[in-house]
Amino acid sequence: MSQHPAFTMAGLCAVGGVIGFVSTIPSLVAGLGVGALYAYGGYRIKEGGDYGYEIATAASAILLSSSAPRFRKGPVPMGLTVASSLALAYYGKKVYDFRQ
Repeated sequence: MSQHPAFTMAGLCAVGGVIGFVSTIPSLVAGLGVGALYAYGGYRIKEGGDYGYEIATAASAILLSSSAPRFRKGPVPMGLTVASSLALAYYGKKVYDFRQ
């Protein structure tokens, strides 16, 4: 069940990257790259592999750090900032719980 947020974020990032491609190629690369990180993290979580939660946490931190400075520029960066904050809190808590 913990893999579902990662797969959801992977889809959102991939779709956002494709939509962003209309304006710039770096948006496509960034969206697909972060989406791939989320997908890989979700796969590792689903299969019970090591470091799945850490990968999803890193993807959330990367997405948050890139979307937060653009928060006021429109609904897309705003939504990405909120979604990545929630994912970072969720997966950060999971990593913290495993380390304790």
